[in-house]
Amino acid sequence: MTTTAPDPHAEALRFLSAADSRLAELIQSVGPCRLGAAAQNSGPFHTPGFFEAIVESIVSQQLSVKAADTIFGRVLALGGGKLLPPAELLRIEEQALRSCGLSGSKVKFIRDLCEKLLDGTVVLDELPALDDEAVIERLRRVKGIGRWTAEMFLIFRLGRPDVLPVADLGIQKGMKKLHGLRKDPTPERMVKLARPWRPYRSIACWYLWRLHETKK
Repeated sequence: MTTTAPDPHAEALRFLSAADSRLAELIQSVGPCRLGAAAQNSGPFHTPGFFEAIVESIVSQQLSVKAADTIFGRVLALGGGKLLPPAELLRIEEQALRSCGLSGSKVKFIRDLCEKLLDGTVVLDELPALDDEAVIERLRRVKGIGRWTAEMFLIFRLGRPDVLPVADLGIQKGMKKLHGLRKDPTPERMVKLARPWRPYRSIACWYLWRLHETKK
């Protein structure tokens, strides 16, 4: 007999549905939350996927998903289909990285990340033990990583449940739709509107992204 694994977000969905009737309707319409996380320690530099996730986020800045996937695929190809570790990636000539489709600034950002991992300025294995703001502070030591990128790392790689990325366009548009607002909400108003969702704002944001994706 097969058993169904318990929904890891069940408690959050019950809480959010009770806290906000509009969000309750959205949850009912969309269905179960499929937000996941990866967190297992391994290797000298990073939990599996952490280094790759940050490099991919740098590659993806200001690009469509399709273009970012193509360029990141070329970067992976430099290592035979796997991302080279920091020391080896640093030894790749700049022109070889540029030929993947990376801009000069993104090459500098990736190199800066590798250097900071190698000299210990940023230790990715330490991140799971830090609170959200400390994680953001550590990641922002790397050139090219701002608060939004760090918040995406918190949500999708560390599985932090209470992150509200107010600079995210999808969250802004989703919140506008959810509340029937005439204009995109300001960051201050977003924080106020999301207050009832604490401590599960990340899960609420997943549903706002789904709402933003709908055509209506």
